[in-house]
Amino acid sequence: MIEVRGLTRRFGEVTAVRDLDLTVRSGECFGLLGPNGAGKTTTVRVLCALIAPSSGSVRVAGIDLGDAGAGERIRGSIGLLPENPGLYESLTARENLAFYAELFGLSPESSKDRVQRLLELLGLEKAADRATATFSKGMKQKVALARALLHQPKALFLDEPTSGLDPFSARVVKDVLLGLKRSGTTIFLSTHNLPEAEELCDRVGVLRQRLLAEGTPQQLARRLPERHGRFRWRSGFGPQLPRLRSIEGVGAIEVEQEGMRVALADPSSQLPALVEELVREGARLTYAAEEVPSLEEAYLAIIGGPP
Repeated sequence: MIEVRGLTRRFGEVTAVRDLDLTVRSGECFGLLGPNGAGKTTTVRVLCALIAPSSGSVRVAGIDLGDAGAGERIRGSIGLLPENPGLYESLTARENLAFYAELFGLSPESSKDRVQRLLELLGLEKAADRATATFSKGMKQKVALARALLHQPKALFLDEPTSGLDPFSARVVKDVLLGLKRSGTTIFLSTHNLPEAEELCDRVGVLRQRLLAEGTPQQLARRLPERHGRFRWRSGFGPQLPRLRSIEGVGAIEVEQEGMRVALADPSSQLPALVEELVREGARLTYAAEEVPSLEEAYLAIIGGPP
């Protein structure tokens, strides 16, 4: 669905994106992560044919950006939710959507039905006939998302889709995106919200001008040099720490109430050895498993701090 090879984009002497290679499969939700100034928004703008690459090749929905007329065809086949909703604020939500539906080529009957369904889907039907100038930032964001979905695009590009939304509205938007993903829509998500990316994305990439890492959130988390196991036992047991520390690959041990957290070099081999030793010592275990790191921990380790 999206194929990027050697993409570089410069603004004068500043290189915003450098030599980016990326493939997003049809029906996949891909998250692009990175700090401010990493090149995420620039990448989205190139993929949406809003600006041209300085070098490299881009294909979106089977259309090569370098072909004549490709920009218009790409923009007609995708949906975009930018950082700034960009609505006509003197118009109502319904009028905004009807106007864009006409631009997308929907018939008057199809437009009316599609607008109404999206207003209901995003919880905007009660405010549909108010001028969007009276809307909160979060409500404007939902109108802009409805606009991006009017023509049922093959691919949807989102730049911080839940920015400014209250928790309930953010949940509505995330549920809509999960539904789109289940229906086969390709989603390209640029975000700072790591829990959101972990929930929505099949794969993520970490960008800092260059692509530093990519994979599933779990694959990125498992790249951390130190991993941990967590154990729980019934009350009345105290582990023999020197014996546990003698097991090869076992690092720091944090004893907790009725349990412990242990740094492990290779959980697949050390977890069984620790369970065996704890049972030998008389522990009545209730839980023993690898503690999977969060995407946030992996992201911070990959980024490695401020530039």
